[in-house]
Amino acid sequence: MTTHTLMIQGTTSDAGKSFLVTALCRYLARGGHRVAPFKPQNMALNSAVTADGGEIGRAQAVQAMACGIAPHTDMNPILLKPNSDVGAQVIIQGQALGNMDALDYHDYKQTARSAVFASYERLRAQYEHVIVEGAGSPAEINLRHNDIANMGFAEGADCPVILVADIDRGGVFAHIVGTLALLSASEQARIKGFVINRFRGDLALLQPGLEWLAQHTGKPVLGVLPYLQNLHLEAEDAITVAQSAKYQHPLRINVAVMPRISNHTDFDPLRLHPQVDLRFVPPGKEPTPCDLIILPGSKSVRADLLWLRAHGWEQALARHLRYGGKILGICGGFQMLGRWLHDPLGLEGEPGSSAGLGWLDMETTLAPNKQLRNVRGHFHADGAGISGYEIHAGCTTGPALTRPLLVLDHGTDGAISDDGQVMGTYVHGLFESADACDTLLAWAGLHDAQTPDYADLRARELDRLADTIEQHIDTGQLDALLGVNRVRQSLSA
Repeated sequence: MTTHTLMIQGTTSDAGKSFLVTALCRYLARGGHRVAPFKPQNMALNSAVTADGGEIGRAQAVQAMACGIAPHTDMNPILLKPNSDVGAQVIIQGQALGNMDALDYHDYKQTARSAVFASYERLRAQYEHVIVEGAGSPAEINLRHNDIANMGFAEGADCPVILVADIDRGGVFAHIVGTLALLSASEQARIKGFVINRFRGDLALLQPGLEWLAQHTGKPVLGVLPYLQNLHLEAEDAITVAQSAKYQHPLRINVAVMPRISNHTDFDPLRLHPQVDLRFVPPGKEPTPCDLIILPGSKSVRADLLWLRAHGWEQALARHLRYGGKILGICGGFQMLGRWLHDPLGLEGEPGSSAGLGWLDMETTLAPNKQLRNVRGHFHADGAGISGYEIHAGCTTGPALTRPLLVLDHGTDGAISDDGQVMGTYVHGLFESADACDTLLAWAGLHDAQTPDYADLRARELDRLADTIEQHIDTGQLDALLGVNRVRQSLSA
C-alpha cells in the first residue's frame, strides 16, 4: 500500500496547524479514505489516554476522532508536559521517561528521533494517508539542530509541506515571506503552497496581496479560510474562554487557573452549556461569588497549591464553603483537598511534603508510575453512568475514600465530604456524558439541568471543518498533494 504524507507547518504558534490537520483528517475520512494524524513532538498540558494505554496530546486524540479511529500513542510519540519554566516531563510513545530541562532535552532529541520515525513508519504501514502537524514555527533557527518537530521531520520523511498563517493577528505576508527566507533551499522547496487562516472581510480586497505573494514566492495560495465564529475545537494548550448563549439565572462555576493547570478541556462542555456560566479565574484574581468552585488538574500539584495559598485562595475557598457553596477537585485538584501531599522522590519538584487544604481526610504520595486508563462506571449515589480517563501519578489513601464518588469497573474512585459540600475524583472527562453532567450540576444546585449531547456537538463541528476545506481550499491542488483523484463528499455518496 502506498501511503501519502502531508505536513502542515505554521508561521507562528496558534497559526492554525491543529485546526487545518483536524479539518484535513475529517475531509479525507468523509471521503472514505483511511487516514491518521501524526504530531512528532508536542508540548502541551492537555492530554488524552489512548486505547493502547499511553498518553498523547489532546489535539491528536481529537484528530483521531476526526478520522473515525481510536487514538494511539504512535500519533504523538513525543509529548512534553512543562512542570517549570525551564523543564518538562518527557513522554516517549505514551510512557513517562522522566523530567528534563530544556538543554538536556535538546541533547536528547537525536535519541527521540528514533522513536518519532518508528511510530511514523507504523502508521504508514496501516493507513493510506498520514497528516502531520508541526510545532511552533520552522523558522525558529535556535532550535534547528536535531529538529524533529518541523522541517527536520519533513526532510527525514521526504514529504511535502503546506504553510499556514493567521491573518487575524496581522502581518500575514511578512510572516510567510519571513518564514521562507529563514529556511534552507531544500526546505523552501518542500513548501508546496500556503493557506491563510482566520480571514474576515471582503476577499476581493485581499486578492492583490495573494497575487503578489504567489508571484514573489513562486508558490500558490491554496486557500483563504474564513474566521469561523463560535467554532468549538478542543484546545491543544491555550485556555478558551468563549461561552455559548446562556439562559436566565445560570449556575455559576469558577475554575482556578493555576500556573500548571492541565486538562482544562474537561470544562468545554460547561462553557457550551446554556445553563452554566463558567468563569476561568486567572492568576492574581480570587473567585467571584458562585455556586461551585472547581480545582482542576495540575502538572505540579504542590507548587500550584502553594501558589493558590499565596494568592488568597485558601481563605476564599473557606468563605465559599461557609456560605453553602460546593467545591469539586479533579485529579491534582482532588489531591489538594486532602490533608497531605507527599513527593518523596521529587517527581514534580523538590522532594518533600506539603499540607493539603484538609477538607477530605486522606493523603497522597506521588509515585513514578503513572496511572493511565480509560474508565467506565457510575455514580455511587444515583447510579448515573460515567465514562472518562485517568492520568495521574499519585496514590491516595485515607478514611475519606470510604465515601466514594464513583464506582468504576476496576473499583471505587474519589471521595465526598461528610457534609456533602466537597467532592473529588481522579476521572477526567466527566462532563462529556450528559447523565454524569446532570448529576454533578444537580449536586451544585442546578436541579433542572438539560445537558446538550457533547459528542454530537463535537461531530458537527468536525464536519464544519471539512465543509470549510471543501468550500475555501482549491481541492484540485489539495487532492494532488494528498495523492487522491477525487474525495467523495460523504461516506454515503
